[in-house]
Amino acid sequence: MESLRYSPADMTCHSERTGFYYQGTWCAVTLYRPADAGDAVLPAILMVHGWGGTQDTLTLPFYEEFTRAGFAVMTFDYIGWGDSAGLPRHTISARGRVREADAALAFLKSRPGVNKNQIVVWGSSFGGGHAVELAAEHPELLGAIAQVPMLDGLAAVRAVPLARLLRFGLYCLVDLIKPGQPVYIPVVSAPGAFSSMDRDDAGKALALGEQSAGRVYDNRVAARSLMTMGPYRPFKRLKDIRIPTLLLGATGDTVAPFVADKIRRVDNPHLTLDTVDANHFEPYFEPVFSRVISKQLAFLKSLAL
Repeated sequence: MESLRYSPADMTCHSERTGFYYQGTWCAVTLYRPADAGDAVLPAILMVHGWGGTQDTLTLPFYEEFTRAGFAVMTFDYIGWGDSAGLPRHTISARGRVREADAALAFLKSRPGVNKNQIVVWGSSFGGGHAVELAAEHPELLGAIAQVPMLDGLAAVRAVPLARLLRFGLYCLVDLIKPGQPVYIPVVSAPGAFSSMDRDDAGKALALGEQSAGRVYDNRVAARSLMTMGPYRPFKRLKDIRIPTLLLGATGDTVAPFVADKIRRVDNPHLTLDTVDANHFEPYFEPVFSRVISKQLAFLKSLAL
């Protein structure tokens, strides 16, 4: 894990800040287009980020590469995160996020300059599970990409040491019964420090990401959010997918263990299973990013545009 391929100063695409209202709350959106696209109607990619992610968290190299490949790209902040409105801040509901991503997809389809019949959903980590669910619910999509996807929350919970699980449970209980503001814990930390993710170079990824983006990440998540992880098992929707879907896992992932055996047992011909030799966070950074993006661009090229 060395660096992000691009910094904000390296961007060649044009960006437009906009948004939509979801159940009365403002959801912040950024639309990216290739610099030379003009008024052309383009195929588009909806990017659905992960557990503690925001629009600008580690994803810039992906939307820069996708726009260079001729796609419009849309990113958004979940309600209560980043530039979106909503209180309390930094809480997570898996079901709520899938509904928000569905609303974001509808908004993308409505935008001028976007071919609503040529949309790909891209999701990473927790958002990779959401991408699987959207792929299952929207057979009209051109395709889907799930990168280091969190497909089985129960497997992710089982990967956490028992002492850490007990501490998580205590914080969740206090957060649920305490009045006022949520009880927050760090999203990521150095190995051994208390956070929702301290494995797979999570702390190093945060430091490198902040350095590249030139902004400080609000590193906190409401403890109650941890309760949404175990019951969330989007691998059960893999059998329902009827569009080309790339599932790109990391062989050394201990944050969202890649359940390759469960995917193979689904035996769905619409699924393409691939892996990289990496942990959960390395695909965002060089040198692994180069291998990851080449696989994703090759998959996009194979779609019937």
